[in-house]
Amino acid sequence: MAEPFKNLAWDDFRLIKAVADAKGLPAAAASIGVNHSTVFRRLKQIEEQLGALLFERHRTGYALTPAGEELVALANRLDEEITSVGRKLAGREPAPSGELRVTTPDSLLIHLLMPMLATFRERYPEVRLDIVLSNQPLNLSKRDADVAVRATDHPPENLVGRRVARIAWALYGRASDFPDPAAVKLEELAARDWVSLGDTLGTLKAVKFVQENVAPDRVAYKINSVLGLAEAVESGVGIGHLPCLIGDARPALVRLGPPNDDYAADLWLLTHPDLRHSPRVRAFLDFLAVEIGRHRRFIEGGAGHQAELPEAAGLTA
Repeated sequence: MAEPFKNLAWDDFRLIKAVADAKGLPAAAASIGVNHSTVFRRLKQIEEQLGALLFERHRTGYALTPAGEELVALANRLDEEITSVGRKLAGREPAPSGELRVTTPDSLLIHLLMPMLATFRERYPEVRLDIVLSNQPLNLSKRDADVAVRATDHPPENLVGRRVARIAWALYGRASDFPDPAAVKLEELAARDWVSLGDTLGTLKAVKFVQENVAPDRVAYKINSVLGLAEAVESGVGIGHLPCLIGDARPALVRLGPPNDDYAADLWLLTHPDLRHSPRVRAFLDFLAVEIGRHRRFIEGGAGHQAELPEAAGLTA
């Protein structure tokens, strides 16, 4: 079996892994960008070449045989090695250039990052930005993204980066509904309709507050997007907690209380250790740290839009 095994190409391992993950041929074919008949034909050729059955065909799908499990385990190891080498080679670029994939939530992109990204492109025209809008953490180890801009108090231990600010949250309402927000009483707020992030984001303290302190029949609207939440408050659906960088940027909204330190979250710039010295990654992180630093006081709930630069000058582990 040694000689036939040596003739297997990486695409063959990808195909075997795709069938194992999908447990069927149509979905596997779609995942690797080929047609169903190609997968069927090539899988049959691989099994004949190896002299071993890799899958048992059932009405419910394809199940791995012991031989197939060995091949899939090897495919996973090869995938990790190839990805690792790719990261290391990306870290040896001579100058900032090429594609840079950045993941961040839509709320941060629209209310903070977009002008900064435009300026970055002017300064580094050879770097092409691929922005992935997501509230979920992507796998930077698998190169789903090169850089993550995230609000979190618990960044993944396998990533490196820097904390550039702390995002303040406060309670907001529509200005036309609260002409004198300083005079608003707590009991009046309890009688108001509220809006909140959905239960899928129930680990956030602002969401927990609503769950524990607002009567269910007063929660008029839930949504799993901070940007959508701000739109709901501004439309008058109800009052709700928002990041100050979003609420304070909207003239139609007013704070109904000071920022609550318990609801705040750190703003991190994160990357994989193998990419930290890549010229395009380094240039982007350094640039963004300075630009965010100019707005740090505003992000942290201050009255102005300008603030001191971040203390950190380099990446931290």
